[in-house]
Amino acid sequence: MSDHVNDDDFIELTAQPFFSYGEKVRATRTIRNDGTYAGKEIGDVLAVKGEIGYVVSIGTFLQRFYIYGVDFIESGRRVGMKRKELDRVAPRDGIRHVQLPDEC
Repeated sequence: MSDHVNDDDFIELTAQPFFSYGEKVRATRTIRNDGTYAGKEIGDVLAVKGEIGYVVSIGTFLQRFYIYGVDFIESGRRVGMKRKELDRVAPRDGIRHVQLPDEC
């Protein structure tokens, strides 16, 4: 069973974030700059499929989705990613959800 969701009919913010701070994750697809990553050209690769990183921040986008700031150690980039662009690397045992402040 897949953990992925369809953006068109899902408001992710009705639940707690899927990933937690410090969680080890893997990019499920190659991510290119859409113009929001400073210092890189539009279309430049920011994360390659299979690259491993750690969740270092959790924000929101369009009052619908969580955006996970993932620090990709090998490339040295911190990239904002949606849930559908990430998979867990390790089982969730021992990782707890972090309650976000109300102002997020």
